Amino acid sequence: MRQKELRIALVCYGGVSLAVYMHGVTKEIWHLARASRAFHSHDATPLAGRTHGVDTVYRELLEYIEDKHALRLRFLPDILSGASAGGINAVFLAQAVYSGHSLEPLTDLWLKKADVDELVDPEAQPMWRYAKFWAQPIANWLLKRPGNAVSESVSPETRREVRRKVSQLVRSRWFEPPFSGIGFSHMLYDAFMAMEAAERGPSLLPPRHPVDLFVTATDFRGHLEYLRLNSPPVVEETEHRMPISFHCRAKNAPGSSLADPLELTFAARATASFPGAFPPLQVAEIDQLAAENGAHWPNRETFLARVMPSHLRGGNEMSVSLIDGSVLINKPFGGAMDALKGRPAQREVDRRFVYIDPRPDRVGSMREEAGRPVGFFNAIFGSISIIPREQPIRDNLEALEQQSRDAERLRRIVMGLRPDVEYAVEKLFGRTFFLDSPTPKRLKNWRAKAQQAAAQDAGYAFQPYAQTKFAAIIERLATLVHEAAPQLALPDTAPIEDALRAELARRGLDTLSAPSGGASDAAVDFFRIHDMGYRVRRLRLLARRLARDWEIDPEIDDEALDRAREAIYDILGHYFRHDGVDALGKEFPALAAKIFENPGAVIDYFAANRLRPEVDEEAEVLFAEALETMPKNLRRRMLLTYLGFPFYDVATLALLRGEGGMSEYDAIKVDRISPDDARSIREGGTRATLRGTEFYNFGAFFSRAYRENDYLWGRLHGAERMIDLVCSTVDGGIDDAKCREFKRRAFIAIIEEEERVGRCREVSLELLRAEVEERLGPAH
Repeated sequence: MRQKELRIALVCYGGVSLAVYMHGVTKEIWHLARASRAFHSHDATPLAGRTHGVDTVYRELLEYIEDKHALRLRFLPDILSGASAGGINAVFLAQAVYSGHSLEPLTDLWLKKADVDELVDPEAQPMWRYAKFWAQPIANWLLKRPGNAVSESVSPETRREVRRKVSQLVRSRWFEPPFSGIGFSHMLYDAFMAMEAAERGPSLLPPRHPVDLFVTATDFRGHLEYLRLNSPPVVEETEHRMPISFHCRAKNAPGSSLADPLELTFAARATASFPGAFPPLQVAEIDQLAAENGAHWPNRETFLARVMPSHLRGGNEMSVSLIDGSVLINKPFGGAMDALKGRPAQREVDRRFVYIDPRPDRVGSMREEAGRPVGFFNAIFGSISIIPREQPIRDNLEALEQQSRDAERLRRIVMGLRPDVEYAVEKLFGRTFFLDSPTPKRLKNWRAKAQQAAAQDAGYAFQPYAQTKFAAIIERLATLVHEAAPQLALPDTAPIEDALRAELARRGLDTLSAPSGGASDAAVDFFRIHDMGYRVRRLRLLARRLARDWEIDPEIDDEALDRAREAIYDILGHYFRHDGVDALGKEFPALAAKIFENPGAVIDYFAANRLRPEVDEEAEVLFAEALETMPKNLRRRMLLTYLGFPFYDVATLALLRGEGGMSEYDAIKVDRISPDDARSIREGGTRATLRGTEFYNFGAFFSRAYRENDYLWGRLHGAERMIDLVCSTVDGGIDDAKCREFKRRAFIAIIEEEERVGRCREVSLELLRAEVEERLGPAH
């Protein structure tokens, strides 16, 4: 059975009240991840294998793919990023995926609490009808004059409710944010506590699988960063970006939290601190939250040192004011792209970048408004809300496209080199060498002989190749030190790399080449001891040579290819288990903290504890066993690739920019989820489905009915696009009629779930059911 992982890097835009729609979408991502976890469950953990409602539909889709397409697919949302209210969705989804907690408390938060009546600070709330009577004429003029903001942007049936709530805001305290910061923090914290109190299952990710969360915040006053120039050599610049990130690996134990709930609350509150509506977040607010809830924050200093190191070093962390992340970065692709680095793939991966765009209909809006003058409210909301949120993602998508083009270029280079490389290997060993039994001892000897030949044949090309390898190894070792010793408070790994280079130069590694050509003895020993990336790149190339999209050979049985691929990924997993800070033992962090005092001891520790000889020996045993089970034609291909890898690596490592070893490096596909992309139930896109777009995208914060509407459409659109993504992962896709049937079943299951819990109006659910049955047929 062929195995594949569909990995999702999710980007949630800031969209003000359209975050309610985005929550509906993320809820379906959570449901699909739960169904996938249940489908792959082999343990008796409570809830591990249980499915119901829409989870059952997703699970049956995965079972259908396994039965009909011989593909065992696993769905893993492992990178999550967001900004503003979209950042709230990213934080809660990351916690639910990592911990196995329910996402239902966030639904209650959005539907019950995301209303201006709930958000207004009690001290700003007008206590009676005639409070601030002198402000009433101003409110009337703003809200009832011709062309006013409500009339321009709110549907007639909701204008009365919106005018009442806006009038209260106008008559609340002036020149201060009307919404409560500490009240907002309490809402978020209470939702995290409700998640912990609810029934929990295991993590939705495999044990040890990494999960990355990234949200944006804006440091209002900014902090100083140093820039290196030619003249003057160093200058100070003010930096206002303050990303807040979390990186963990999934655990076996159910209920483990991604981070302290106070820290998750800090991240969600900071990224969604909309200017003018909420006061900026300060650390004292989270301290107050902890005190009022009787919560202990044991890692407070460590967390602050990680997210605001320059402030902590300067002793002014209490004065930092954080406002909405969308002010500077509304579409945080960058953090998600950075998380790809160092992300291992132990089996075939279909990597998708998925972004949620609730309002992709900007072109139509631009045309309609082109002849209108820019009004007072349009100018204000446009400058602080709409324009920042609509900046294009072209640069990010072009970077992803470049990576995909590089992956395709790599394939073409390897296929073009193949005849020459295979000729060189056969010349070196003889045409019939692959008929010999590939024992671990023979593999080791063959491998050493091939590496020496490739180094000598490379000529002048070997030195830049060796330097590239050398630099990548130093960067990796420095990264491990940096991760193990956060107390060094370094902004990056550059000082650690300098210390390692100086020590290695002292040991004779200031040059890597031998007078006779190839690598010096010292360089050979260094690469043998430390070059984990080389081993992984070799295995990745073997896996690619087994992929159908790389090379089709009708003489090799598909089942044999699948068995061989699983064997290669098992060996990859063997190497990955020996890489990373955790694999280095409990003594390493203390030693890493002394990197500048004794870099030699750190290097010696790496040599003794990271890539030990037995790691290679075990890998060679596994590879020899896999070769024994392969048909001769496949065994020949694998041996020619394995022994020819040094020749390929010299030609391709520069293309990989040193990242091809310890990271995913395959083509990345980008998918969008929006009302315009999910038309199975209703045509017309955003305008025909969502109500939160009214009142400059604040509409859903003024009406419970609007929030319910957008939440339901978010779930329905999310379900449709999740099924699209899963079906597109199958080679050749799935029959359209079958895909359509799974969508119909998912839509009905969602409506029935909401009917059971009773949080949405029955009339809305009945109308949606009627639409589904009219477009897709009645439930069986």
